[in-house]
Amino acid sequence: MPPTLASLVHHTALRLTVRAGEDRLDVPVRWAHVSELADPVPYMEGGELLLTTALKLDAEDPAAMRRYVKRLAGAGVVGLGFGVGVNYDEVPAALVTAARQEGLPLIEVPRRTPFLAISKAVSAAIAADQYRAVTAGFAAQRELTRQALGAGPEGLLTALAAQVDGWAALYDATGAVTAAAPEWAGRRAARLTPEVERLRERSAPASSVVGGPDHEDRVELHTLGTGRRPLAALAVGTAAAPGTAERYAVHSAIALLTLTTERSRSLHAAEQRLGTAVLRMLLAGEPDHARAVAGTLYGALLDAPYRLIIAEPVARPRGSEPAAQPRRSAETAPDATDAPDPLDAFAEAVEAAAARCGEAVLIVPEGERLVVLAADGGAAVTACTDHTTILETGRPVDPDDLTGDEPGLVVGLSAPAGPVAAASAYRQAEQALAVARRRGRVCVEHEQLAAGSVLPLLADDAVRAFADGLLRPLYEHDATGRGDLVASLRAWLSHHGQWDAAAADLGVHRHTLRYRMRRVEEILGRSLDDPDARMELWLALKTASGE
Repeated sequence: MPPTLASLVHHTALRLTVRAGEDRLDVPVRWAHVSELADPVPYMEGGELLLTTALKLDAEDPAAMRRYVKRLAGAGVVGLGFGVGVNYDEVPAALVTAARQEGLPLIEVPRRTPFLAISKAVSAAIAADQYRAVTAGFAAQRELTRQALGAGPEGLLTALAAQVDGWAALYDATGAVTAAAPEWAGRRAARLTPEVERLRERSAPASSVVGGPDHEDRVELHTLGTGRRPLAALAVGTAAAPGTAERYAVHSAIALLTLTTERSRSLHAAEQRLGTAVLRMLLAGEPDHARAVAGTLYGALLDAPYRLIIAEPVARPRGSEPAAQPRRSAETAPDATDAPDPLDAFAEAVEAAAARCGEAVLIVPEGERLVVLAADGGAAVTACTDHTTILETGRPVDPDDLTGDEPGLVVGLSAPAGPVAAASAYRQAEQALAVARRRGRVCVEHEQLAAGSVLPLLADDAVRAFADGLLRPLYEHDATGRGDLVASLRAWLSHHGQWDAAAADLGVHRHTLRYRMRRVEEILGRSLDDPDARMELWLALKTASGE
């Protein structure tokens, strides 16, 4: 502890006597300062013990003493030491009365105790306190290191919580709590996830303080990792601001956890290279070799039904942000350089979800995109769909409007597949990705394509232009009032070329319908006996009608 007025009074060599403020002697003393100025306040910082002999003061004037003492108390001076035997044989009554009225401790300093002795005592006590803090900090560092090496992050958090007499929690890259100490602290830490997410938007290293006098505790948040994007975050909750020793412990924990995350980053890079080799073997139709190379790294992932997911960045039009993510104001928006890479954010969400459930997942960079192999129905696939749902704009985006103003993401998911069908699942994911890109969607599952109609897949400008060009001669003919060839063609095709049914639907004689179909063939120069011509005309009619 730092020196206090009480410790100085109890210092037998100083022979100090308390004349006022006996109940306020436990206040810490930051320094001892000597001044004979009538107004020393401009030179005070607060926390000082002021020493004076009243050389330039009328210490017997009650009004002057009230003003003098009031100024000192207002400046944060913690005590007044009055030297007797120089200008006054005893402490003047006016000064004693003023000190009692303001509640300022007043200490009598005998003639044989030089002010220098008091200054040395304060300095020595401060130095001793700092030495104790440094020693305690080194001891805390040794204990935290021992726990980190022996029990991992969980043991380190337990030791840190004991050192700061509070609690500590570790968050993953998505802001989810991965460990906490004591056990009850997990619930408190979970309520701070929004604060952690805001902190991660800033360039690393970053820190912030949450709570204070009006809150249940004071919490410090620190990002972990040396890269631009933090890999984790640490929360430390205490009843009050940490002291020097506690600060050493927190900084040691940050350093140790950063080393752990960076080591994890190196292991992750090695695992990623291995995952690339495993994926290539699966795509080459060599699942047995893939299992042999992977060993137990991916558990039963390579044997169970899985999904292949392909994600790639895409430029989205300015102003097409999802409704679930309102645009920040200029004051709160992070720098563009701090904006998370869409693929990084996607990979973090999928990886963290799998880790929380103890689920294996294979994530491999492939050029400008990301390939993910995850268990069907597992947490990683759920996180993928949840993440893309948040990003989804809720309305299609015209690919021609993609100006490169806003970074975005497109994702394609395969249908569930087994080990021998990895190549087929990869093709399905690529096909779903292509459809998502063309439709301006964030995510498309291959199963959705087979469940619906093929027509929406053709609803782009090129197909519409083809339909308009193919049917234009028929529309121009009908515009002259010489027959309704378009409606007749539609009816005939919809009834699979059955003359009587189509004619009845149109309310005309079948010979009239036969004549109209011959005119269609003459105008278009195509035979309706050709199945390809029938298919193209039917798709053109459906596209033109917007069905």
